[in-house]
Amino acid sequence: MSNVALEKGKITSKWTLAGLALILPTTVLIIWQVLGDYGYISDLLFPTPYTIGASAVALAASGELWQHIQVSVLRAMAGYALGGGLGLAFGIIVGQFRRAEKTLDPTIQMIRMIPSLAIIPLFILWFGIGEESKVLIIAKSAFFPLYINTFLGIRNVDNKLYEVARVLQFSPLKVITRLTIPAALPNIILGARLSAGLSWLGLVVAELIASTSGIGYMMSDARQFADTPVVFVGIFLFAILGLVTDALLTLFERRLLRWKDRFNGER
Repeated sequence: MSNVALEKGKITSKWTLAGLALILPTTVLIIWQVLGDYGYISDLLFPTPYTIGASAVALAASGELWQHIQVSVLRAMAGYALGGGLGLAFGIIVGQFRRAEKTLDPTIQMIRMIPSLAIIPLFILWFGIGEESKVLIIAKSAFFPLYINTFLGIRNVDNKLYEVARVLQFSPLKVITRLTIPAALPNIILGARLSAGLSWLGLVVAELIASTSGIGYMMSDARQFADTPVVFVGIFLFAILGLVTDALLTLFERRLLRWKDRFNGER
């Protein structure tokens, strides 16, 4: 079979998978629209997809929607970078050195068990309702998945590889950069994907409780005026942004782990 035929087959397969992925949400939206048109569901509680789409178009035309999206995306990125970066760094340190594990891990695990809603009043008292408190709430959500998965990834590395590194007299820095991080990369990327999802959840919590801008604030403001379509616009926006973030990280994972021969599922 020629290379051109192989490429065409791959493209056709990708479009087929994309079509399969759209079957369920499209079916749900059609059923939802039909039930709303015939009055089987309440317009106040469950506005039809057409009504929600019209609200989204109106918000986009006014420019309000893009402002809220920009604010929320910047907050999520800042919190994710801070929390994920610290989670990666602490995960490497604790996973690589047993003394660091004994010293730091019990405290980190204790903090992990504290619900985000419990510390929000403290963050507001300490940092006010400005950007600092929101970014820190998101960072707390993003920290732990990357920390735990990095730690587990390092501890699951074959010990024989470390023995070879000792024989070759690798420096501690060279061990981390040439052995530890590459070997633990699948777990690290998994942690990054989980942290990204929890960053959006942390953003919702932060913006719903104390905010004057962002998608969460838009939803909270719409709730006060019983503007249900706008609330659904915010829900769909969070779903889309989360899906796009995860898709980008999945693409990044495939690029970094091209060398790994792994099972991709039965047809």
